[in-house]
Amino acid sequence: MTSFLSLRGIDKSFGSTRVLDGIDLDVEPGEFVCLLGPSGCGKTTLLRIVCGIERADRGQLLLGGRDIANLPPAARGFGVVFQSYALFPNLTASRNIAYGLQRNGAPAPAIAKRAAEMLDLVGLAAHADKYPLQLSGGQQQRVALARALAANPRLLLLDEPLSALDAQVRASLRSEIRALQKRLGVVTIMVTHDQEEALSMADRVVLMHDGRIEQAGTPDALYHRPRTRFVASFVGRMNMLRATVLPDGRMRVRDSELLCSPGDLGVGKQATLGIRPEQVVVRRFGDDLGTNSFAARLLDTEFFGNRTAARLACEPLGIEIEADLPADHRHGPALVPSSMVHIQLPQHALSVLAH
Repeated sequence: MTSFLSLRGIDKSFGSTRVLDGIDLDVEPGEFVCLLGPSGCGKTTLLRIVCGIERADRGQLLLGGRDIANLPPAARGFGVVFQSYALFPNLTASRNIAYGLQRNGAPAPAIAKRAAEMLDLVGLAAHADKYPLQLSGGQQQRVALARALAANPRLLLLDEPLSALDAQVRASLRSEIRALQKRLGVVTIMVTHDQEEALSMADRVVLMHDGRIEQAGTPDALYHRPRTRFVASFVGRMNMLRATVLPDGRMRVRDSELLCSPGDLGVGKQATLGIRPEQVVVRRFGDDLGTNSFAARLLDTEFFGNRTAARLACEPLGIEIEADLPADHRHGPALVPSSMVHIQLPQHALSVLAH
């Protein structure tokens, strides 16, 4: 079955710098895909190649099986929303939306009707005659989104659309964009460096690193089943332990042993084990926690309202462990610095990470 959009072997260099290295990616009908990664990983360049602003050095860009790599941006029928909004300051919200439709030669009554429909869709019907400087940042971004959607694009491309907004507006607008995308069913690719945005908005997250796709999958898969150290450390927080594979599903960490499935690694091989802070079990000192439990000393805590982050020194493992405890931890140990506790690293929560 043909995907909606397929990228095959996309390479791109600027001078001697390789920015994209053999990108293969399929985007399915109705899907919301986030390109996630640190600055310089190639995610924006990849979006610009899909848009047509940049040309790949090699590779195919297939839309419904047809190679569109040589089509100019205007001929692709895509909608684009930039970080900077790119609104015309001398045009009202309504006329900003109408601008693209006028270029397509639509009749004036139809343009006015469509602009009004789009403003209503993004909750700005009452602001049709306002200029960009009279609108808040979130309102301007809604106008930019309405303009991109007005021509019924085959594909919506979002380039860091929320990064210029404050945290509260960002949180509100990302849920609005997600709901609107689902309502319209428009295929969407969004670039972001914000893991929270990617995890909360996307059907599938494509995590990029040094011009390559490090791992692609559902938000749940990237968070709970990271394949590499980079994925584990970039998406959320992760405790990492250097280990050696022993027989019978055991791992040696320093002078201690852990039960953990080594996967395909053979006996004697080196491995990195990872566990999320919220999966570390913390109990009173002396409590019998069974397998994979160790004594630890509480170093300090930080209170975040809905959780308390604890930093613990685990001498048997030779590392510091971060643990997230729920705000209501009345049945747990008293969180007094320098006190001793028992921790457990549940076997099911341990991930074996590639380098």
